[in-house]
Order: sequence, then structure tokens, then C-alpha cells
Amino acid sequence: MTRTLLTLTLLCTPFLYGFSQPQQEARLLRFPAIHNEQVVFVYAGDLYTANVTDGVARKLTNDKEGFEMFPRFSPDGKTIAFTAQYDGNTEVYTMPANGGVPKRLTFTATLSRDDISDRMGPNNIVMTWTPDGENILYRSRKQTFNSFIGHLFKVSKDGGISEEIPLITGSWVSFSPDGKQMAMNRVFREFRTWKYYAGGMADDIWIFNPETGDIENVTNHSAQDIFPMWYGDNIFFCSDRDRIMNIFCYNTKTKETRKITNFDTYDVKFPSAGNNVMIFENGGYLYTLDPKTEKVEKLSIYINDDGAVGRDKMKDASKNISGAALSPDGNRAVFTARGDVFTVPAKSGVTRNITQSSGAHDRDAAWSPDGKTIAYLSDMDGEFEIYIQAQDGLTPPTKITSNTGTYIFNIQWSPDGKKILYSDKMMRLQYVDVESKKVTLIERNPHWEIRSYDWSPDSKWVAYSRQEANSFNTVQLYSIDEKKTYPVTDRWYSSSSPVFSNDGDYLFFVSARDFNPTYSSTEWNHVYNNMSKIYFVPLTSTAVNPFAHKNDEVTEVNKDKKDKEDKKDKKDKEKSEYKIITENLSDKILVLPINAGNYHIYACLDNKVYYNTNNALKMFDFNEEKN
Repeated sequence: MTRTLLTLTLLCTPFLYGFSQPQQEARLLRFPAIHNEQVVFVYAGDLYTANVTDGVARKLTNDKEGFEMFPRFSPDGKTIAFTAQYDGNTEVYTMPANGGVPKRLTFTATLSRDDISDRMGPNNIVMTWTPDGENILYRSRKQTFNSFIGHLFKVSKDGGISEEIPLITGSWVSFSPDGKQMAMNRVFREFRTWKYYAGGMADDIWIFNPETGDIENVTNHSAQDIFPMWYGDNIFFCSDRDRIMNIFCYNTKTKETRKITNFDTYDVKFPSAGNNVMIFENGGYLYTLDPKTEKVEKLSIYINDDGAVGRDKMKDASKNISGAALSPDGNRAVFTARGDVFTVPAKSGVTRNITQSSGAHDRDAAWSPDGKTIAYLSDMDGEFEIYIQAQDGLTPPTKITSNTGTYIFNIQWSPDGKKILYSDKMMRLQYVDVESKKVTLIERNPHWEIRSYDWSPDSKWVAYSRQEANSFNTVQLYSIDEKKTYPVTDRWYSSSSPVFSNDGDYLFFVSARDFNPTYSSTEWNHVYNNMSKIYFVPLTSTAVNPFAHKNDEVTEVNKDKKDKEDKKDKKDKEKSEYKIITENLSDKILVLPINAGNYHIYACLDNKVYYNTNNALKMFDFNEEKN
């Protein structure tokens, strides 16, 4: 299977960064800056410059390995300061505005989270120049213990030791016209995906006076107010107080705030202040805003190159596997890679791309219990929904859910193949009937997402863990027939990851209820580590305590044989009438005789529990009562 998968390739048509034909207007232009008629921006990880009048762009940087980003013109327009990754680290550089050899100004330690795609964003982001053109302000996390916290530093245009701006935290900044004050942000979160967030980390615009040390909140709004740009008596900034991020204006004399732009589809992103006009991105295009007339104009930018980033390419999908599952008989495996669903033979045969959807992201494929069908998530209609498709890929997919309206997690087939269980970002746990497409809500948790759950072998029960108000997780049992939930554990201990045994007699879960404090030799405090063990609860009348005391007795051979046959007949009869006893489940909890640690349960098959601890796969055998 490995050899087959390693040779897997597909024709990949990525979303275009710009255009595929000459003179087609470019898009996805980012982090722009402007000085007079010259614009500089980021396209496909490199810096480009263009003139406002003709819009034909010219490439300034050619680093193949890293990104160049956040360019800012010096006050005289002759130099560009920017953030780049030429030497591996993300550092501050300068270069002539018309192009030239970049000069590195900063030398900082490597950070573990330093990526433009990360929710914390890259390190050492260029903010602006000082009004005299002698120094560059940048934001860095080089000396912070927390990825949320950034500090402002300034470095000379000639390089040297950076000087920290005397603030607890700092972010986007713009100087007042006289250079004596700064309009700034304090919170580091513009790369976060918290749309419409209104909590304690929502930023405001502050005015800071370096001479007096005074700082004033001039927006004081629950929405996100970021990217201040100071022109005359006005501070322009971005805010999502009306849902879509637009530009607003605060007047330092009247203390009033007005809305300037009215984009209703895409957010205004990463604006910057030029010497007489500001520039920003919206929907991948660049726009200018005149601070005097408040007129908005869209720029038309053209990039005349070979469009290499937009060409169709042959890619090895095995290098980007995002999910995997075995067929019920083990003869094939299903993989999701580069947004498509593939099935691969275990020993010999062909690899099939059953979705072949270059314009969609297909993920999290799961094989049906009868092996005939594969379910997966796809956004082929614009939003993620559940689809099913024949495992040979010869028929079109069937859409099972509609109007889900949010991100879906972890689809699971019921053992009878009639239902699919899933959860979502709206903190719901639901299942859909494959034939009728009817969706049934099990629970919507008010505290957090429901991410661990399992079907009973008869497909009539769902075990899941949910977060309670005290932030502990509890394990619950839901009856498909009764549409009712029964508690398995209480809120005294956090419990999660429920898994049914394959005979349905037991429910296993991980719980943190082992208290063995460790004392510090220097701080005289105690901590609790390795609190978890694997616990289980008998569910049926045939389930017994496997660790109950045993006493071997002598019996007549014939009688012993008859007793065993009677017990087998009784158990088979009871199995045919499988019923979970829901009363007092928390009083029946038992524990595996293993050391406390960190555990993840995979399955319980034929009296053997398979689990992971300390990155090691282990098995506990009930018959032998040992690992």
C-alpha cells in the first residue's frame, strides 16, 4: 500500500493568485503601501511595485524560499522597509524603492510560531517609519512568554541594536502630524479568525504620548478597532462594528467617530497610510482613500509574468494526506489528500480518485460498514456538507445534509449503515438518516464543541462527552429510540473519549480522577500531573465485573458441561434482547489496573482494550488481567 500511495499523483488546479492570460487584472494583492504615485504590495510572497496611473507591476524581490511582506515607504519615498525571510528567520530589511539588494537590520531568535498563515501571524512585522525617516518601528515577540503579546521596537535605518518603545504591549501604529504622539493598537490579534469577536481581546485605538507617558482609549468599543492612520485632526481606522470591516474616522477635536467606507461583501484588510493618501485591500483588490475628500478609488493592477503560480501542476498527493480509513474487509484504504478522496489497494491494484474535484475541498472520508459507500465532507456547493459516493467512484456523489451553515467535524457511520453521526462548530452533535436525509439533534452544548463520540454496536445508542459549566467533561448516553440522554459520569471529575466494547457490554472512557501531588523543591507548591486512567462501566445484565474475586471449585464433569451450555444459551438469548441498564451508571464505574498517565482509547475488541500512552500503542487483556 505504501508503494502504491507514494506514486500517487494528480492534476492540481489551484485557486489562481492572479491571472492566466496577459493583461488580465491581478487579484489577491496584499499588505499594500503607497507614496505619491508609487504603490508597493505583496503578490505570491514577493514584493511588487506599480504606478497608480498605468497599474503595470514590476517585481522587486525574488526569494524562492521565504516571504517578503509588510512593505512601508520611508517619508521621502526613496526606501522601502519590509519584513522578509531571506536568511531563514523573519527579520526587518530595507531596500531602495526602485529595487536593489536588501539590507538586513534585525537579528532575533527563532520563534516556534512564525508563519504568515498561523493565527498569530509572523514575527518582526514592520509597522511604520519615524517621521524623521531615521528609524523603523516594528512589532516583535522576541522577548515575550506569550504568543498573544507583542512589543514595539525601533531600529535605525542603518541597523544596530533595537530600542524598545516603553509600552507594556504594542501593535499597529501611526504618528501624529507633529510626530509627538502615536495612535496605536495594543492587542496582538489581527491574524486571528475570530470574526465579530467582542471579548476582552477586541482591540481599541489608543493615543500615546511618549513624552508624558499618557495613553488614552479613543474608541472604547466592543468591536475590533485596528490599523490607525493619523491625518491632520483625524485618525482613520478599521472596525467591524457593523459586521463587515470598514474604515471609520475619529476626530481628535470633536471626539466624534464616523463611518467612511461602506463595503458590504469583503472586509477592508491591512490598510496603510501614505504621505497624502491611504491604501488598503478589499476582496483581493487594492483601493485608495483620500483623507481630505474621503473619495475611494479602486486600482487596476496588472502583472505581466508567466503566471507560474497559477499553472496546472502534477502533484504527489501522498505528501499531503489529511485523513485515512480502512475498508471493512481491509482490502483497500481511503485517503483524503489535497482536497480529493482516493482509495488505495492493500497489496495490488489501482489507486482511484473517486471525487476528482479540483474546485472543492473534500476531507474526512469514512467507509460504510458494508463497504459499498464512502462518506466525506465537501464544500463543492460553497459550504461544507456530508456527501456519500459509491466506493468505486463510478456514480456522482449524493448530498446528505444541507444548510449546515458551519464547520463539520468527525463523521461516523452507525454500525447498521443507516445513519451518520457528526458534530460542528455550532457545538451541536447530530446524526443524519442516510435514506431520508433527516437530521436529528442530540445536543447543542452551550459551553464548547462536542468532539468525542461513539456508536453502540446495535446502532441504538450514542456515547459522547460534553463540557459542563465547570469546564470539566462528562460522559453521556443518548438513546436513539427514546430521544433521551442519560448521564454516565458526574461533574466531580473530567471524563472524555467514550468507546463501546464490540459486544456492547461495556463503555470505556478516560477520566482524570487520580490525585498524586508532586511538590516543588524551590517554590513549595504542589501540582497534579498524570491524573488520568482508563475507566469503564458495565451496561447490560450480562456484563460482569471482570476483576471480581474468583474461587475455583471442583464440579462434576457432566454437570460442568451442562452448566456451560445453559449459560451460553442464556447469554445468546439475552444478547438477542440487548438492553442497556441506565440506572445508577456512575455507581458502577470500574478502572483498569494501570498506572495514571495520559491515555487515548482506540477500541475494545474481544476482551482486549487497545490504547495509546506516551506515544506507545498498548493492549490490556481482560482474560490475562494484564498489559
